[in-house]
Amino acid sequence: MSIEEIVSVDGTIGPTAEAVVPLKDDGLYRGDGVFEVARLYGGRPFALEQHLDRLERSASQIELPVDRAAVEAEVVALLRAHGDADAQLRIVLTRGGRRIAAIEPLPGLAPSVSLATVTYMPSVILTGAKTLSYGANMEATRLAAAQGADEAVLVQPDGIVLEPPTSTIFWASASGALRTPALDTGILDSITRGKLIEALGDVEEGHFQLDDLLGASEAFLASSVREVQPVSAINGTELDRHGSQTQRARAAFDGLISDWLAAEG
Repeated sequence: MSIEEIVSVDGTIGPTAEAVVPLKDDGLYRGDGVFEVARLYGGRPFALEQHLDRLERSASQIELPVDRAAVEAEVVALLRAHGDADAQLRIVLTRGGRRIAAIEPLPGLAPSVSLATVTYMPSVILTGAKTLSYGANMEATRLAAAQGADEAVLVQPDGIVLEPPTSTIFWASASGALRTPALDTGILDSITRGKLIEALGDVEEGHFQLDDLLGASEAFLASSVREVQPVSAINGTELDRHGSQTQRARAAFDGLISDWLAAEG
């Protein structure tokens, strides 16, 4: 089902295609700003408070002022105008002072995704911040596509596994343990990652070498938009898309959403 793409710019709601922001904004000129993307289930945003908390943390890290009350009020008004369809909510704050909240259609996702490794060194200054400076992430996806894969998985020059450009990764090691990179590797503090770790209860977090990932029997990506998406191959080596750990994670996440929707009424 198609949805109407609408946006709130500093509290003014209208069609996204007709929205205007001043050109001279370092959010555009320099990628100086922060953003969040939350998934809407029946028009209701999952984990919105956590997304707004992370938005504030990211903004604080780059010394960007945030009027949280204004953001919250504008998001509520936008959701009211949107209605009850499934979609995604994007929130953007720019250095020029713009507050943007947009309703967007969910991207079409394949049942599984293939990965290729791309060498990447995180910026210490921006570690953990979800900023508009996503040029390197997008280029990593293009480099992976050039290798015949759907998406990249970022790996440090010393071989430490990080994350895909717009999600987090979990895998079943050769011993069967479910693993994911630790936050102190410099990866984003993914909300979906945190909820899955809490729900599953036995996930190993650490600084894992690429060989550990390449020896996996199965793997999956997780994010607000992807939820739990099986990995079909890494660097051309096929993985089990229907592995027990992937199915367990999918069931755990579905349970989280079901419980939340029931509690929301």
